[in-house]
Amino acid sequence: MAAIGNTEFAQRFDRAFQPVDAAVAAGRIPGGVLGMIDRDGNRMVRAVGSAQKVPVTRPMLADTWFDLASLTKVIFTTPRILALAEAGTIDLDAPLIMLLPNLHQYDAAAWERKVTFRQCLGHQTPFPAVEPLYTYGRDPDLLRAFILQREWQAGPPVYSDINFILLGLALERLTGQTIRDMDAGPGFAFSAAPDEAAATEDCTWRHRVLSGEVHDDNCSALQGAGHAGLFGTAGSVLDFALGLLTGSGASERSIALMRTPLSATRTHGWERPYDGWSGGGLCSPDTIGHTGFTGTGLWIDFDKGRAWTLLTNRIHPTRHFDSGIVALRQSVGDLVNRV
Repeated sequence: MAAIGNTEFAQRFDRAFQPVDAAVAAGRIPGGVLGMIDRDGNRMVRAVGSAQKVPVTRPMLADTWFDLASLTKVIFTTPRILALAEAGTIDLDAPLIMLLPNLHQYDAAAWERKVTFRQCLGHQTPFPAVEPLYTYGRDPDLLRAFILQREWQAGPPVYSDINFILLGLALERLTGQTIRDMDAGPGFAFSAAPDEAAATEDCTWRHRVLSGEVHDDNCSALQGAGHAGLFGTAGSVLDFALGLLTGSGASERSIALMRTPLSATRTHGWERPYDGWSGGGLCSPDTIGHTGFTGTGLWIDFDKGRAWTLLTNRIHPTRHFDSGIVALRQSVGDLVNRV
């Protein structure tokens, strides 16, 4: 355990850690790391359980690296898109074809060519929720062309990785670099040493237990993407959160947009509190958060001046198991924020 803080902060952290400890003891998750920080710099991080159980066993440590999965959307992609908007490089209400002119280029009237950066940030587009792009091949350049030229089936707005895959392609087009060649940010990377990372799934098509390499199938096939693929520790996630709480990690305008609602459940990039959301029912309305499929999550309450991250390897060695992660996240959030 690493701890800096006052007694009340420590007590709040201790009670929030209890359901994480219980979930490991019950065999619901192999292991987890809980971290909490506040605007005054009080900070605690604690680990429990195993970072890997198959085919070898390794303990979970406070500095274990995690595949952050969809936290990539809010820690990596969203801040970069918002910074480009503030710099005047892009207009959030302009269509993606501003940077991706070949998006569905053979049909000038295609709906895909009208989708804007802001709509992608808020998941307000007709793209499908799930698409197994990796089943179309492993050539990353060909897959990028496929994503851009495909006639996507339109539906009601849903949370879709395609939104952030396209935002990632826009970043790549602008910089001339693949995402994996970009700076991941302080304390983050796009891979990790296998013996220092929390293992994820025994992958059925890669035929190995994944540790230190991206779990997300589409990100793996694309060899880097805007929706997943970032690795970090609880400490690096807390440092990022503190930057938003204090205003040192992004501009005032960018942070304001992260807090600005685009729908009943979404802001620019992030989720906001709604009935049954992952952050629990006791956070303030001025809270943003996001989760990742591998079992990760980050929540930042600007009104209360605190943030917490719960990082687990809940899909190790398989995703096909009810880990109880939804209830665990909510329970932790409520205990963090209980008066």
